[in-house]
Amino acid sequence: MSAPTRPGPAPGAADGDAAPALEVRDLSLRIGGAQILEDITFSVPTGQIVGVIGPNGAGKTTLFNLVSGVHQPTSGQVLLAGRDVTRVSITRRAVAGLGRTFQTSSIFPGLTVHENARLAAQVTRGRALSLVSRPRAGDAASRRADELLEEVGLAHRAGHRAADLPHGDKRKLEIAMLLATDPQVVLLDEPMAGVASGDVPGLTEVIRGLHRDHGCTVLMVEHHMEVLLGLVERVAVLHFGHLLALDTPEAVMADPTVQSAYLGESV
Repeated sequence: MSAPTRPGPAPGAADGDAAPALEVRDLSLRIGGAQILEDITFSVPTGQIVGVIGPNGAGKTTLFNLVSGVHQPTSGQVLLAGRDVTRVSITRRAVAGLGRTFQTSSIFPGLTVHENARLAAQVTRGRALSLVSRPRAGDAASRRADELLEEVGLAHRAGHRAADLPHGDKRKLEIAMLLATDPQVVLLDEPMAGVASGDVPGLTEVIRGLHRDHGCTVLMVEHHMEVLLGLVERVAVLHFGHLLALDTPEAVMADPTVQSAYLGESV
């Protein structure tokens, strides 16, 4: 079976009527007798950064798991640029332009920072994953790794073991590896979790670069509200598996229902 091409505009879509980069329609997940998510519907226009907030247990990570293909929904659809990928594998979604980070770091801790980035670039270029073979000096994957590490501010740590990085730098390395796959839509699951306060501004700028420099559409879960509100154009609020609100940050923060359900007080 041939690999899918990256999704383009839906058939017949005009330039001003292009499909959203990401869309979920009536997305639901029931496990046993428990309704985890129910009829979640929203879209993320191409090039936007949208935040997802909600109390613990609201269904935020479950939503990401359904969008990225970790789990299959009970009902509903996931679409990338108008193409239904609901039953498509994680790997084929990645080929189609969907990238994701997780709450916990997903790097090769025993390898150097450069080796991690090179492996991501190597796989993206269709070469077999090899943890032992040494790259040719100046090969395409190594050059791409150099570029990405420079971009996220880790060039000076290229020879360090990934396990020895501060948590904020591990997050930057994850984003460099993600960028090696040339994603169109990026899911960021609590990128600031465990990051020291002094490292937050630098990581925030790296995330902003996903949007500004690479044109990525970003959907992010983040509990660090100051960071979230400084990055996103819209905020989706989940509460007990339902979509409570989807609006601009200002409108969401002023919504008394949101304040009662999530924030607990006026802001």
